Amino acid sequence: MNDNSYHSAERSPILIVPYMWIGDFVRCHTVVKVLRARFPDRPIDMLATALCAPLADYMPGLRQAIVADLPRSRLALAHQIALARRLKREGYGSALVMPRTWKATLAPFLAQIPERTGFVGEARFVLLNDLRFGERALPRMVDRCAALALPVGAELPPQWPLPELQVPAAAIESWRQSRGLDGRPAVALAPGAVGPSKRWPSASYAALARALVADGFAVWVLGGPAEQALAADIVAGTAARDLTGHDLREAILALAAATVAVSNDSGLLHIAAALGTPSIGIFGPTSPWHWAPLNPLAATIETATKLDCRPCHKPVCRLGHHRCMREIAPETVLAATHRAIAATRPLEAGRPAE
Repeated sequence: MNDNSYHSAERSPILIVPYMWIGDFVRCHTVVKVLRARFPDRPIDMLATALCAPLADYMPGLRQAIVADLPRSRLALAHQIALARRLKREGYGSALVMPRTWKATLAPFLAQIPERTGFVGEARFVLLNDLRFGERALPRMVDRCAALALPVGAELPPQWPLPELQVPAAAIESWRQSRGLDGRPAVALAPGAVGPSKRWPSASYAALARALVADGFAVWVLGGPAEQALAADIVAGTAARDLTGHDLREAILALAAATVAVSNDSGLLHIAAALGTPSIGIFGPTSPWHWAPLNPLAATIETATKLDCRPCHKPVCRLGHHRCMREIAPETVLAATHRAIAATRPLEAGRPAE
């Protein structure tokens, strides 16, 4: 596919089919920005699960999310056909398919979207008509996703545009009032992650929460239903608030309102960073270079101990010791949190940061 073939579609909308993990969905706002710069007159939509859909409301340059919760364990042909009918009504001229799976390409094919771009994988030679090669040579997820928004053979830029989430100040204030939260500086803790090996121990988060509460800060624990037990352990016996729930919008608003966020390598870390909230990322089995948000972090925390097994990028510690996370002391994260809070004080007072 080239610029001429895109422009032949005039102002037809473009559909992005992203990976449906929260962090990868946020990363795909970089793709939106690349497309917006190339084709300012073409609306851009993104396919989304019900979980990720609230993110689309805060992504500049994105027209809408097309919500479709397709079953993961089977082809679900009836669901694919229904989705294809909806896509066809939107009149898309192009679809960029990030996942390398056959299933991810089926609905755009059935919808007869004229230009369907994606990397070669799972024998999709009929489903895609703009096949790209070289995905495995691209080092990071953002490189693989955003490369599909460039012309064939184009060199990757030295720096991609950063993902961005914008929440109106009035929405943040309304959320604070609805939750009965005061105006103290707040630290949002995100103890969840996909796979137990990426989780800093709940006892360490609890120690951090106690110290922050003792220092006079509000502490909010965020996450979905899977993090409710973790949150209960962390807030027990403290004035910290458990704000876990089913709606990702709650976490988005909380992270937008927070002074600082502390998170494992998870989707909420990507949300916090894209919101511009000073964010501290705790990395154990994963490499920050590969998986940290594209947006800068206030601090990246890793164990000081050299471990031959790290990074393993495994969801469960194969050796059973989990030292890459257990050996990160709460005092280390507390000190980084205090530095991040101190750095925001001049901005909060309306003076330039030093």
